Amino acid sequence: ALHSVKRISLPKRVGRGIIGYMRIDKFLKVSRILKRRAVASDACSGGKVSVNGKSVKPAYQVKVGDIVAVGFAGGEVKFRVLSTNEKVNAKDAETLYELV
Repeated sequence: ALHSVKRISLPKRVGRGIIGYMRIDKFLKVSRILKRRAVASDACSGGKVSVNGKSVKPAYQVKVGDIVAVGFAGGEVKFRVLSTNEKVNAKDAETLYELV
């Protein structure tokens, strides 16, 4: 009976991450939306970050096309993820997302 179980393919892994995905707390830091990863992690834990309308924890894996909303005291920033490249310098950080 065990041999009749259907196999599923998992996403390819590179290093510690999955190709095309990135943790939301890391994405917020790499994209310079939030200055430090600890701040991004606290924002997620505090319910201030949502992806596609659902509140997420810091380890949530975002992918290209996701709509992310980050709540601040003065309002909310909403953007679409365009890339999950973690090797981006400060001046090119804006290429990772577009405001919605």
